[in-house]
Amino acid sequence: MSANSADAPDQVEVVLVKAGRTKIRYPGELLHDDGTRVVVRAPWAGAGVRDFGFVRFEAGDVFTEYYWRDRWYSVKEVSTATGAVKGWYCDVTRPAVLTGTELVVEDLDLDLWRSADGTDVRRLDEDEFAGSGLAERDPGAAAAAVGALDELERLARGDGFTDLLA
Repeated sequence: MSANSADAPDQVEVVLVKAGRTKIRYPGELLHDDGTRVVVRAPWAGAGVRDFGFVRFEAGDVFTEYYWRDRWYSVKEVSTATGAVKGWYCDVTRPAVLTGTELVVEDLDLDLWRSADGTDVRRLDEDEFAGSGLAERDPGAAAAAVGALDELERLARGDGFTDLLA
């Protein structure tokens, strides 16, 4: 189903779950849903500014978010209010589930950043992932998460990264 079909909702509620609890919930505009990939656009939903040192998320930023029902990650293109791309923040997650107008994604702690020019690719939160206990609780999910981060890094360092979003 595409976002242009008559039965598609125009709005979705993105629900990010972490360690069994809702971390954040925010509205987004459904741009596309082909049955495998869901694309949502939403303004920065955080409170205030989030300064990572290598990028700042702030009021006015726009996130175009790509979720897959068959992949263990999501990719968020981060742009300024004027449309300049800052880069891509990638979350390692369980595959997304869209039920009605609620898009639920379970965050597995691993992240990756790719700058707009592709020169800065960095793995994030590997210590948080190691401390999460996922490897002990669910070894299969932990292996899938690490594999997803490896795949994202390989794509981010190569020429095929933006093909994910086409």
